[in-house]
Amino acid sequence: MKISVVGTGYVGLTAGVCLAESGNEVIGVDVDEAKVESLSRGELPIYEPELRELLESNVSVGRLRFTCDINEAIHESLVIFVAVGTPPDENGLPDTREVESVCRKIVTSMPAYRLIVIKSTVPIGTTRRLRSELSKLTDAHFDIVNNPEFLKEGCAVEDFLRPDRVIIGSDNPESTSVMEEMYKPFVRSGKPIVVMDPTSSEMTKYASNAMLSTKISFINEISNLCERVGADINSVRRGICSDSRIGYQFLYPGLGFGGSCFPKDMQALVKLAEQVNYPGWLINAVLQVNEFQRESLQRKAEGVFGKDLSGRKFAIWGLSFKPRTDDIRESPAIGLIGYLLAAGSQVIVHDPKAMENVKKIFGDKISYSKDIYKAIDGVDGLFVVTEWNEFRNPDYRLMMERMKKPVIFDGRNVYDADKMAERGFGYFGIGRGTTNKR
Repeated sequence: MKISVVGTGYVGLTAGVCLAESGNEVIGVDVDEAKVESLSRGELPIYEPELRELLESNVSVGRLRFTCDINEAIHESLVIFVAVGTPPDENGLPDTREVESVCRKIVTSMPAYRLIVIKSTVPIGTTRRLRSELSKLTDAHFDIVNNPEFLKEGCAVEDFLRPDRVIIGSDNPESTSVMEEMYKPFVRSGKPIVVMDPTSSEMTKYASNAMLSTKISFINEISNLCERVGADINSVRRGICSDSRIGYQFLYPGLGFGGSCFPKDMQALVKLAEQVNYPGWLINAVLQVNEFQRESLQRKAEGVFGKDLSGRKFAIWGLSFKPRTDDIRESPAIGLIGYLLAAGSQVIVHDPKAMENVKKIFGDKISYSKDIYKAIDGVDGLFVVTEWNEFRNPDYRLMMERMKKPVIFDGRNVYDADKMAERGFGYFGIGRGTTNKR
């Protein structure tokens, strides 16, 4: 099948590469000439496991190419994915202007029937509205369907090649048939292709992210109660998650959710509730808990050192919002760095992949270390913000030697609290009321 993907950001690039991997001829389209040139050389602008290898192999055999010429893509492709950005507008709703612009370009330039697939996250009702508006611009036959993405950063390739489900929002059996044919190679294990109307498809995307966000805020709410009553959230988590009705996924206490999707999509749901005059109690509460949780380590540092942190030196391990990505959007590390700088502290950071992105924000206001142990030389305390595997089994003896004060604020409960206390560390995790020892 001949396919184009307009937008080579995180979603569009992953989709294009994986569609090419299944044998399709794919054209990736972007307005950024430098980006197109680098992708054509097999160079990635982001870090995502397995993606570089698939990009290089599919470019080398000619199944995948990139261009800035959208007309070329429109003329050569039957199916055109729209995967451009939809950042929040001034009202907190997704800004669909770029999506609409691309769709107008497609319908006014296509030489024959084209199937437009909205991969971008859009407000509820957008697909049907666009179909109605676009039909006024052309007499040619086309259709537009919604196909939300459910990719986890750090596991995006696996999620696309072996999805839990594929959602197709379509009112047209012919369009549905084309989409099902395209996705069949990815669901050979029996995972479902779920077909529904476009509006329900759009809502499914928001509802999925809202459910996952709710689980994160729930376990963080319980962890905060654990700290206050002297319970250990790790024990509580094992107790509740052993219930098959609850399960373990996304019930990890920490610093809340971040990234490009959950915060934005939760805000969009809040705005949607306002528009339809519904209170949205739960979704508002999820966001409130998340905002409170993101500042957990700041409160713990003040509890140890007092509110005056001027002149102190702190290290931060982990800058990306989650492991296996260099994405720092809505990362709690960014707020923590800003807080420490405003308090007059010296900050040195380490992350396996995200330091260059943080440099774009803080420049020389902070120090950067490629070595985790050099990062903690002479520090008053260490903040663990992202649970990279590289941090799980460090040389504790070396840490004790290097740190001025062996105090660790563990935002992801990476370490065993009792063992850290036995080693002589002042250890402060999340929701561990009986084991925060100094």
